[in-house]
Amino acid sequence: MAVLTDPIADFLTRFKNATRARKEEFRAPFSKIKLEIARILKEEGYLWSFETEGEGTNREIVAKPKYLGNAPALTDLKRVSRPGLRQYAGALEIPRVLGGMGITIVSTPKGIMAGHKARRENLGGEVLAKVW
Repeated sequence: MAVLTDPIADFLTRFKNATRARKEEFRAPFSKIKLEIARILKEEGYLWSFETEGEGTNREIVAKPKYLGNAPALTDLKRVSRPGLRQYAGALEIPRVLGGMGITIVSTPKGIMAGHKARRENLGGEVLAKVW
């Protein structure tokens, strides 16, 4: 397996590719950050469910994308902050996605959360991705 420089982008790309190929589920290597992102995607209605499988270094996240009829709930997503260029935003500067129709995933001092919750709690942080 190749060494990844941006595992979050890999997870999001696997999710996007799975929805475009109409896959029932997709798998990604486990990390706590990816697990939190999957939790947010489930809370916001982009995933039906997710779980972890395996033990030790062979742990994986198995997630099931949500489909509304024949169309995926996910239209598109964009990785904002990346290892070569980090993007930070204050609580009032967290971008809205499509006028509130999408979500922003933000890493705050209180953990990873959706942008609207970070704004409500007056927290800024690293803008990880935009999902719509």
